Amino acid sequence: MPADLAVIGLGPFGLPLAQAAVAAGISTLGYRTGPEPGSLSPAELRRMLSGGFRHATSPAELGRVRTAVICVPTPRGADGGLDLTPVETAARTLAAQLRPHTTVILESPVHPGTTETILRPILEAGSGLRAGRDFHLAYSPSRVDPGNRDFTPANTPKVIGGLTPACTESAAAFYGRLTDKVVRARGLREAETVQLLETNFRHVNIALVNEMAVLCHDLGVDLWDVIRCSETKPFGFHAFRPGPGVGGHAVPQDLTGHAGRTLRMVELAQQVNTQMPRYVIQRAAALLNEHGKSARAARVLLLGVTYKPDLADQQATPAREIAVRLMELGASVSYHDPHVPSWSVLDRPVPRADSLYEAAADADLTILLQHHRTYDLQGLSVKAQLLLDTRGATPTGAAHRL
Repeated sequence: MPADLAVIGLGPFGLPLAQAAVAAGISTLGYRTGPEPGSLSPAELRRMLSGGFRHATSPAELGRVRTAVICVPTPRGADGGLDLTPVETAARTLAAQLRPHTTVILESPVHPGTTETILRPILEAGSGLRAGRDFHLAYSPSRVDPGNRDFTPANTPKVIGGLTPACTESAAAFYGRLTDKVVRARGLREAETVQLLETNFRHVNIALVNEMAVLCHDLGVDLWDVIRCSETKPFGFHAFRPGPGVGGHAVPQDLTGHAGRTLRMVELAQQVNTQMPRYVIQRAAALLNEHGKSARAARVLLLGVTYKPDLADQQATPAREIAVRLMELGASVSYHDPHVPSWSVLDRPVPRADSLYEAAADADLTILLQHHRTYDLQGLSVKAQLLLDTRGATPTGAAHRL
C-alpha cells in the first residue's frame, strides 16, 4: 500500500517526525535502519497505528512514497567528528528503490555540504536518477526538543533548503502540512549550517554557565540567584543553567578535519562541558570530607540518571561517567529514577533504590543529577544526610548547590 511519507530512521529524530505526520493526517511508513534509541508508549503506538502509521517490512516499500525523510542519528565517531555511516547506509537503501518525482529530505545532523557531496552522489548512483531534475533533494535541520510541551512540531518553524528552487518549494509544500511556519534558506549548505549554529549555540552557552558555576562557588557567590536576576533583562540575554554535564543526541561540531577549519569557541566549550562530571566528583568528595567521611566506602545515591527531565532517554547522560568515577574512588553507588527500571555501568548492574526517602536517609551523600518532576526536593532535603544539587532545583538553603 503506497504512503505519502517514509521516515527512514525511527530514533530520536525520526519518531517525532512520524508522530507529527500521523497527527497531521499523513499516511506514514516507518523504516528502521537498525537498533535505534527512541520508543513509544503502548498508547502512543496505538494512536499512530490508528492514524495510518505502518512499519515497513521490506525496503521495496520505500519506492512507493511521495516524500522520504532520512532521520538516522549521526553519533560522534572515533575521530571526534560526526559518523556519517548511518546516513550513507540509509541513502543506499533508499537509492535502490527511488522513483522519479520523489522528494528526498535529510534531517540528520551533518556537516555543511554533506547533502550535496555525500547524499546526492549515493542517491544518483544507486537510482540512475538526477537530483534536481528527476527527484527533489533538500535538507531540514531537525528541531526536536523531547518532552517540551510548549513547542511541538506544529508550532516550531521549520527551516528548509533545497538543491534547486523547485526542490526547496517541494520540501516546503511537505512541511507546510506539519507546521505553522516554513522558513526557506538560500540553499542546502545554509540549511545545514543552521543546524550547526543552533547545536553549537546550546553547547557554548552551557559551557559559559558551567564555568560560571565553578567560579561562583570559589567566590562564595550564589550563581542561581545571579541567573534569576540576569534573566529579568528583556534584551541581550538568554538564560542557560549549569549542570553535571551535557547529554542528548545533538553532538557539538567544531569542524575539526572538515573543510580545514575548526571553531575554537566550540572546541573550548566541549572541553569545559566534558570536565563537569569530574567537577561534580570533586564537589562530592569535598562535601564528604567536610563531614568527616571519605569517598572510599561511602554510600552515594544518584537521583535521575537520564539526560533530560521526565524522559527515559539516557543518551550521553553524564550520570554514567559520574557513577564510574565514584566507583573508582571506592564508593558504593545506588540510583533512583522513576523512568529507568534498571541501569548498568561498565556492564555491572547498579542497585536501584525502591524506597526513595529511606535510601536518601541511608546514603552518606545523595546527588541530584536530573530533576524529574516527581521528586519532592523539599522532602528529600529533610531526609538526606547530605544533598548535592547539580541542577539548582532545591529551595534556597535546602541543599549544597553546584
